Amino acid sequence: MRSCVPVAALLLAAAPAGVSQAADNQLTAQEKAAGWRLLFDGHTFANWVDPTKKSPPGDSFVIEDGCLKATDHPKIVEDLFTRDTFRDFELVFDWKISPRGNSGVKYRIQDHQFLLNGPRGKFEDLANKSMLDRRTDRPAKGQDYVIGFEYQMVDNAGNPDARANGAIHATAALYDAIPPSRDVTRPVGEFNHSRIVVKGDHVEHWLNGEKVVDASLKGPEVERGAAKRWGVGTPIYNLLVKQPRVDCPISLQNHDNPAWFKNIKIRVLD
Repeated sequence: MRSCVPVAALLLAAAPAGVSQAADNQLTAQEKAAGWRLLFDGHTFANWVDPTKKSPPGDSFVIEDGCLKATDHPKIVEDLFTRDTFRDFELVFDWKISPRGNSGVKYRIQDHQFLLNGPRGKFEDLANKSMLDRRTDRPAKGQDYVIGFEYQMVDNAGNPDARANGAIHATAALYDAIPPSRDVTRPVGEFNHSRIVVKGDHVEHWLNGEKVVDASLKGPEVERGAAKRWGVGTPIYNLLVKQPRVDCPISLQNHDNPAWFKNIKIRVLD
């Protein structure tokens, strides 16, 4: 079982810019004064939609050693959603990934829906079909697919998706659309510090103190990525390109691999 004990090299990087370092899953007086809010207290699912309270209970996330942990091979593969919605915000968090693992943080979430049963075929076709012919039940086993924008978190060297698809599927990418400007990930098993800034259509992805994505959610790269993967005019393409929802939850992704999250803090932007 992996421990969430911080390493010395991360002590400075883990804090939002301009404030002193807090203990894990706590806010400093400076952070409170600056408007930061703690989204994870290290012990409970407060501020999150608790999967264990759903019916049937979810098993995609547990709390382990002061971390929210995405589990491997859960019966119900689903993200962990914030209870509140956010429009313009700055989000910081620390995370680590398992060898060959894949996860992410999703924001400006437009919709999510359990995939239909039956022959899988091409994933994208099934996901689009599931948006048109929506399930009304919560299955005891299945996958809830989330349509939104993703800060990718992955083992760049070991994960087959990252190796096959290159930089737009690398850590800190705006998944499927914008690659990070450079790779500043720490070795697998060590914590990274990430920051997401969303203001209107503008988004920034930061990793370990460096800004690696500076883009528009309405930019041509987003439209091209959605068209290539989902097909022009399909339900998921329309949601990603038109973006009808701006007040949205944020989610931690379960991609069927272990991933750990802590020090999750948010500041709403005016």
